Amino acid sequence: MAKYGEGDKRWIVEERADGTNVHNWHWAERDCLEWSRARLSSLLAGLTVLDGEGGLTVRTTTLDKLDGEAYVNIRKGKVIPGYELSLTLSWEAEAASESGVVKVSGAAEVPYLADENADEDPDLRITVRGEETPLARRAKDAFFARGKPLVLEKIREYVSAMAKGGPAKDEVDSKKTPTKAATVPAGTATSAVPAAKEEAAPAAKEKKAKAKDKEGFKTIEMTEKFYCRAKDMYEILMDENRWRGFTQSNARISKEVGGEFSLFDGSITGINEELQEGKLIAQKWRFGSWPDGLYSSVRLVFDEPESGVTIIKLKQTDVPEEDKYGNSTVVENTERGWRELIFQRIRGVFGFGI
Repeated sequence: MAKYGEGDKRWIVEERADGTNVHNWHWAERDCLEWSRARLSSLLAGLTVLDGEGGLTVRTTTLDKLDGEAYVNIRKGKVIPGYELSLTLSWEAEAASESGVVKVSGAAEVPYLADENADEDPDLRITVRGEETPLARRAKDAFFARGKPLVLEKIREYVSAMAKGGPAKDEVDSKKTPTKAATVPAGTATSAVPAAKEEAAPAAKEKKAKAKDKEGFKTIEMTEKFYCRAKDMYEILMDENRWRGFTQSNARISKEVGGEFSLFDGSITGINEELQEGKLIAQKWRFGSWPDGLYSSVRLVFDEPESGVTIIKLKQTDVPEEDKYGNSTVVENTERGWRELIFQRIRGVFGFGI
């Protein structure tokens, strides 16, 4: 190992304030929560749902609450949005009656809006504030029929804006703008050539190595340890009732080769290709947000080196780098989902250790 101050100059970043991330080119993170609050408020507040049709007027009023986090990572000009939000939007309705104008109010709540479900419309709950009078029920039904599609359309606009960089969009666009090559002074041309060749050599090797990978796709590999029998882990991963328990979401799983499965309320679907009880699960596997017809291959290999200890080796190939909406968080979200939403939850719920 080289000592401090020694080594190839090309790989040494001088001591400077931005030395680890020169010009924010390698990565830059932007907190987008306040931008998201302003953006969603402008998109959702003041929408006309019904304008006097059937004697009823319904409109949204204000974005009352926005909780959670939102950010954008920019890595080498590539946008990686991240957000987990919940929001509450107020609405009001009024109608003429014999005693004058009668008003009711309510709320439209989105309990979970996240980048991992960017291709799906979030759950939207419509409620009435106060007593559910005939007018209140009528207004609620009208909002559900006419207001819900309108609100979801505006939320899709927000999701699209985040995918393009949110408040950092201008910065992203500037990084994509080609720049003219700097002119090399005549006096330095001779000395610059050897250095250029040295730089080109490792770059050529790296390019050659990358050519072996399928362009636009990645492979996820991980090894996880559990304090249980291999057959127990196999049964949990193939049992739809237990999936519903530890994920708190709907699941449908066939236990037959060639059978289909659906996980996380339909966000993930696929087909069983090979099943060996307590030893192997092989599946074709996809997110709904991936390009149509595109499947990755998942192999979960179970090993029990000693009684009560199970090692699972996961290999998932042909994972696309981007979804059909242009979001570049597919690989990161998929890997995080396996670790946090599946393996860690199984440990916590079934007590299989850390």
